[in-house]
Amino acid sequence: MKLSLWPSSTFPVADILAEARAADADGWHGVWLADHYMPSTGDLTRADGPMHEVWGLLPAVAAVTSRVRVGTLVSPTTIHHPALLAKRASAVDHVSDGRMVLGLGAGWQVNEHAAYGFELPGPKVLVDRFDEALRITRSMLDERRTTFQGTYFQVDDAPADPHPVQERLPILVGAKGPRMLRLTARFAQEWNTWGLPESAGAVRRQLLEAAEQVGRTAPLWTTTNWMLDLDGETPMPGRVAMGSLTALQDLAGAWAEQGFDEFVLPTWNLGATTAERQDRAAQLKAEVFDRL
Repeated sequence: MKLSLWPSSTFPVADILAEARAADADGWHGVWLADHYMPSTGDLTRADGPMHEVWGLLPAVAAVTSRVRVGTLVSPTTIHHPALLAKRASAVDHVSDGRMVLGLGAGWQVNEHAAYGFELPGPKVLVDRFDEALRITRSMLDERRTTFQGTYFQVDDAPADPHPVQERLPILVGAKGPRMLRLTARFAQEWNTWGLPESAGAVRRQLLEAAEQVGRTAPLWTTTNWMLDLDGETPMPGRVAMGSLTALQDLAGAWAEQGFDEFVLPTWNLGATTAERQDRAAQLKAEVFDRL
């Protein structure tokens, strides 16, 4: 199982780039960034605090690294037009010399949608929009020109030059609902979820069932995220797996046994400074994941 890093977009830019450089030098598989405009509150309440815009930041991460994959977890198609996402992803693929993964989601964070004036429709329309967005994005990444006339998006003979460096730039989808899993199986190359091994593995099995339903034969790269804490000091119940070195080794092994290809480690809880986060991330890599 590969190990990737997820710095918080609330950190200063210099700190994010330092963590990305360290991951690149230390043999990590990828560096991921969230696509949000403000911290989530779970409701319409606006939240203060820094939050760097991912498509301004991601090219910098690509430019200061040379080996790790770079990507978004995940860009909501309620906010970004799919043709624009395809063009951005292709540009970052050129900056990174072929290391870009385009992470997409249907959109969910209510406070940022309300604050910035983006519509967040009900579930059916949300997934209908996402279906159209996936079709446009995949076509723009694969074809020279794209025409699509849908209910929510329209593009007319849109050119896609320059094409990505990669022969087929991968799309990753963050999703867990039945229809979203079927769309993932039909159009994406990678999939991401949150969860501890048993719950994440159950959704992964649903994804594989969806792949059978749509007749997919190509493999899907599956990834999961969870915050880890060796000290048991992170005050985020329900979102952090805490325990001894042995306990976290067992947990990582359980994710691998569920069939996941990649674990994404958020660094938000690993220390107050860049040095602390880098040291703790390196410890988790060396003492938990590298021993699998």
